[in-house]
Amino acid sequence: MSNQDRFVEKAESAASPNRIPHGHPTNPIQEERHEEIERTPTRSSVATTSTSSSGASAAERDADMSRFPTQRDDVVDLERHATALSRIQTQRSQHSQTVGGSLKNRMSRKPLPAFGAGKPYPPPLPEREEYVVEFEGVDDPLHAMNWPLKKKLATAAMLGFTTLTAAFGSSIFSAATGAIMHKFHVGSVVATLGTSFYVLGFATGPILWAPFSELKGRRLPLVIASFGFSVFNIAVATGKDLQTVLICRFFSGFFGACPLTCVAAVFSDMFNNATRGMAITIFSMTVFTGPLLAPFIGGFIVMSDLGWRWTTYIVSFMGFAAFTLNLLFLSESYPPEILVLKAAELRRRTKNWGIHAKQEEVEIDFRQLVEKNFSRPIRMLFTERIVLLLSVYTAFIYGLLYLFLTAYPLVFQGVHGMNLGVGGLPFLGMVTGQLLAGTLIFIRQPGYQKKLAANNNVPIPEWRLPEVIIGGICFSVGMCTFWFGWTGYRADIHWIVPTLSGILIGFGLLSIFLQSLNYLVDAYLMFAASAIAANTFMRSLCGACFPLFARQMFLGMGIQWAATLLGCIAALLVPVPIWFYLRGAKIRAKSAYAPTAKPSSAEE
Repeated sequence: MSNQDRFVEKAESAASPNRIPHGHPTNPIQEERHEEIERTPTRSSVATTSTSSSGASAAERDADMSRFPTQRDDVVDLERHATALSRIQTQRSQHSQTVGGSLKNRMSRKPLPAFGAGKPYPPPLPEREEYVVEFEGVDDPLHAMNWPLKKKLATAAMLGFTTLTAAFGSSIFSAATGAIMHKFHVGSVVATLGTSFYVLGFATGPILWAPFSELKGRRLPLVIASFGFSVFNIAVATGKDLQTVLICRFFSGFFGACPLTCVAAVFSDMFNNATRGMAITIFSMTVFTGPLLAPFIGGFIVMSDLGWRWTTYIVSFMGFAAFTLNLLFLSESYPPEILVLKAAELRRRTKNWGIHAKQEEVEIDFRQLVEKNFSRPIRMLFTERIVLLLSVYTAFIYGLLYLFLTAYPLVFQGVHGMNLGVGGLPFLGMVTGQLLAGTLIFIRQPGYQKKLAANNNVPIPEWRLPEVIIGGICFSVGMCTFWFGWTGYRADIHWIVPTLSGILIGFGLLSIFLQSLNYLVDAYLMFAASAIAANTFMRSLCGACFPLFARQMFLGMGIQWAATLLGCIAALLVPVPIWFYLRGAKIRAKSAYAPTAKPSSAEE
């Protein structure tokens, strides 16, 4: 435990002596440490919300905890339900390392202002814990995990559509590249910036949306972002000059990054460990199929009398539909924020203004926001071998996803003479491959759950890597052997042959991405948000840059040799997950951020 964490514990204990339950030993530091698990479950003490205890410091104190779950803590007075403990642990991980706020950073040397009107300071609340609202047991219907299945499915469908819209908007504009060149008299590289700026917005958006969702819940950022996304797409469609179009494309991506950041967190709020993996798989499929469904739709729109501007009008209409659904039907799923709403209702109805939720005790600290959402991810990117190599791998694959928006038209429109609309249909081969990858992960999920249960619910991160290895091999084969590159550069080879190569490419895309991100989450636990932020930042930069040189590369080297080069690089990266599969436990044991048990324990 760091010196800062020890300072926080002492400061909290000194500041809040009444939070120590009566009848227990009087060691203040020890009691403060176990405050959440020593309260008896007689009323509403099984709250997930004790996650964000005063100033989120409880989670900060957990930064050094081992991989073993809190249910196994050997505490005599432990009467909490195992489900409640699991929820507490999950929420601590999500909240503390994304937002945080410690007393050390928030201490002020300024004297307290006068209370006003000559009044003395009122006495502190007696037994402050009595005024903190919590959930009424593990089966409290207010908790998102206890929502009816119908409500969960409706919420998942709404958010799936919201995410699909954001991903769809990233690539539909690529079909308008030629029209942009003609309209604004610019070259192909400048016209491609419309796609690159959008993906660059994906890279910067999580810096705002991730902490926002941990401070104010999931619903508010999703509603705001879906509205902003729609407005900026309207601005793109009506832009009179190129700079307006490009700037508004960036902000469309910035707002569109919110569902990519927050929707997975909503699924974590709603689904437990047994079903969360399947829910996240479906979410990932919407993220990666969206960009591949858009090109042929955009192509037919550009070819029609509607023109290129309607590629973004359509996206804005989808965005406004998502905004309406989220505004009217989306319920808050973040447990601490649910309790904030509950506390506000109780204050209004009882006129007891001392009633509050733990989340309301959190103070925003700008320095910690910057550290947890920018400086720490960058530091992990360059000091953690797992984060660095997996980020390089996924960034390269993600860059190729957007590079294909240029490469496929060169093959199917340039070589095979298809028009804009029909030339986008071969992307369905990649969509099919992604569906197959999702199906494989679904099939393997029960086996993973059995291994997890047999290991006392302690996840071994390396269990995620076989799909990454298989996907990497499939991806490189689809790129560099006698498929895509070497069957796509000649018109006398039927177009279905390079189209079918997309099955392996799409299979590799989803397998690599989904399980790589799951591996980072399992490996870094409470630092997973920073690891994912580092990965997201690097891969979005590659997604923004790769389309800019795609045309010159494929025309200069030739389609077959350009595809071979990219496929060989993908093949060189295949050993990365193999190395982690064999040596990952020892690498994590030396990590400054991965809170793992000893390698021997993990391997058992």
